[in-house]
Amino acid sequence: MGTTLAGFDPQRAFSLDGSVAVITGGGNGIGRGIAIGMARAGARVHVLDRDSRAANTVAELIKAQGFFAVAHGVDVSDESAVDAAMAAITSSEGRIDSLVNNAGLAIRRPSLELSLADWEAVLKVNLTGVFLCARAAARHMIPNRRGVIVNTASIMGLSGGGLYPNISYQSSKGAVVNLTRALAVEWAAHGIRVNAIAPTWVRTDFIAPLLQQPELLARIQAMTPLGRIAEVEDIVGAVIYLASPAAAMVTGHTLAIDGGFLAQ
Repeated sequence: MGTTLAGFDPQRAFSLDGSVAVITGGGNGIGRGIAIGMARAGARVHVLDRDSRAANTVAELIKAQGFFAVAHGVDVSDESAVDAAMAAITSSEGRIDSLVNNAGLAIRRPSLELSLADWEAVLKVNLTGVFLCARAAARHMIPNRRGVIVNTASIMGLSGGGLYPNISYQSSKGAVVNLTRALAVEWAAHGIRVNAIAPTWVRTDFIAPLLQQPELLARIQAMTPLGRIAEVEDIVGAVIYLASPAAAMVTGHTLAIDGGFLAQ
């Protein structure tokens, strides 16, 4: 006999009410949208960004809407800064319930022209930064035997791209996909779920140079079954779902938000 779902409350299942959420790269673009969206879903939001002014602007916007937010200027590739920030948040809040690893960097150059310094700069933020933040947050989640981590990967971590050279970004995001799987397995015994999102091109300043190329934009839209690039709002709901009790049995998964790009 199937369940009647008598105890399922949709509003409660998708709510983040009273939870403590940390969003890296929260000062702009997708991270800004996620911070605002999670605050509206009830979370006490901590906005981390290397640009402390941008983080503060987002936190003030959230507070002006009647929600809770605190800004932190943090470089996710700085181990001591990351550890200190997570410790400070835990000290003030008593816990960290969710971490969204969203800070990212792209240097779009052909592989033969990409310097080692640029390669390392991208991996330092996109991969090492994700690891450092996840590890620091998990150290505070483990005593409570619960927590959620959502990493921002990319469709470029699940495909070879081909529209333009972006090897360091693609490599780092592919690594994030498998880092997500590995941490999900390692930390499941501690009650920590680890998932990732893999967005398509999203209309933000991050891809502004690409959007200024009409022929490239047309090719991206033609390769996307839904026929458009994503808006920030398209990404936020997926993150809230993965961070919410509704996804309590979901871990080690990378959720593509790509308008069907990877389905072809």
